[in-house]
Amino acid sequence: MERVSGLLSWTLSRVLWLSGFFERGAARQPRIMEEKALEVYDLIRTIRDPEKPNTLEELEVVTESCVKVQEINEEDYLVIIRFTPTVPHCSLATLIGLCLRVKLQRCLPFKHKLEIYISEGTHSTEEDINKQINDKERVAAAMENPNLREIVEQCVLEPD
Repeated sequence: MERVSGLLSWTLSRVLWLSGFFERGAARQPRIMEEKALEVYDLIRTIRDPEKPNTLEELEVVTESCVKVQEINEEDYLVIIRFTPTVPHCSLATLIGLCLRVKLQRCLPFKHKLEIYISEGTHSTEEDINKQINDKERVAAAMENPNLREIVEQCVLEPD
């Protein structure tokens, strides 16, 4: 009986392999990551700029290509966002990063680890800002400030 079971298992795996089933499954993986990236982009594109009435999408601070999603395991994903401030000395780049983090922490429907960076070479203090917006303690401290929290809330508020 054990021998028959083993032979059946081997035969089934060969049939599936020869039929290309496993390849189609592997080919689906990038499509799933693209769908998750679009889901992330749909959430962040409507965030308002702290100084202007425009959204981050309208100002091209975020684009579809700035969002990458990688599978960590079956239930967890790594979401990487690289945004581009409007000018290399933008004083609100840290605030924009904070808005991105808050919106995604609240709204993403799947388990995730989040990394947010300024696009390389697009800001004069990108290294310092990257450290700030990816440090849990600094983010928590910033959100305890009532004035800062109010600005973030206005920026991440969903449009009607």
